Amino acid sequence: MTNGRVDIQPGMKIAAQVSPEPTEEDLQFVRQMGVEYVVLWTNGEKAGYEYYASRRKLFEAAGLKIYGFGNFSVHNQDAIVLNLPNHDQKIEEYKAHLRNLGKAGIPYTTYAHMANGIWSTEPEPTRGGAMARAFNLEKAQRGQWDGTYYETPLSHGRPYTEDEIWDNFAYFIWAVAPVAEEAGVLIGIHPDDPPLAELAGVPRCIFSSFEGYKRAIEIADSPNVGICLCVGCWLEGGDLMGKGVLETIRYFGERRKLFKVHLRNVNRPWPHFVETFLDDGYMDMAQVVKALREVDFNGVLIPDHVPMMANDRRLGTAFTIGYMKALLEWANAVSNQMIMSPKADSSVK
Repeated sequence: MTNGRVDIQPGMKIAAQVSPEPTEEDLQFVRQMGVEYVVLWTNGEKAGYEYYASRRKLFEAAGLKIYGFGNFSVHNQDAIVLNLPNHDQKIEEYKAHLRNLGKAGIPYTTYAHMANGIWSTEPEPTRGGAMARAFNLEKAQRGQWDGTYYETPLSHGRPYTEDEIWDNFAYFIWAVAPVAEEAGVLIGIHPDDPPLAELAGVPRCIFSSFEGYKRAIEIADSPNVGICLCVGCWLEGGDLMGKGVLETIRYFGERRKLFKVHLRNVNRPWPHFVETFLDDGYMDMAQVVKALREVDFNGVLIPDHVPMMANDRRLGTAFTIGYMKALLEWANAVSNQMIMSPKADSSVK
């Protein structure tokens, strides 16, 4: 799964998403939760081999391994998705990102193919009054990514066609997949958020459904191109996704195309949803983790968009990771029980 330069233990793992420039308190917090892996993000100004290598050295000195490193400057880029004038420049920047990760011994990066950002409306309360990200289609006016805002009715001055989006994806992935293979880096593609058919004149026709993903992975035709499965985005889409999250896990997991999973729950599918705690949404997260265990998922699970608890981000993160660890322990125990007793009662969940 890796390029041989990073010791990634087999099996499903839990990772914390943290700052690439952590304080000692940050590092202690991750270790205290019993987490061994981290995922990091940086911007285009810092992205490069020296920075990636220095972060690996810093975290490994603290007993933590970097599973993935993202670069905001080559993620969710309208230039790539819409074939804007700096299209090829961004693709070359992405190739350099992959080469630098490989040279630094970092095995994974997440990519998203949205041209006008992540769309949200005002935060809304979830369980106990905790504030969380929300989306209400009736009120949605704009998306944003990395400080740039994209607004209705046309975020880029004209409507785009689905064929354009597909052609631009193929151009991009055929350019970068060979570099990823050479560098030994996995690319996990994140779903559109929210996964609607179109927003502000831009179709979300690829990473907003099972069939879109299936076609995209076939186009890429690379062992290094797979999925960053955001369970929350899949739940946001509901019936729009074509297949449920459990069936999606089984299909792509059996084909070794799941590289990273974001565990997130929502109260209901679009057109109006609110993110919530893992044990408070409409999906049974135990079944998600069990399905991942059944396909021998070999990547990391991370918390995603955790609601704010008592005005302290760390409280929600600790609660979520603790819950994830319990789910993983349970799923492993169920799997081991079934291996030891193949004729066990099928009622065991």
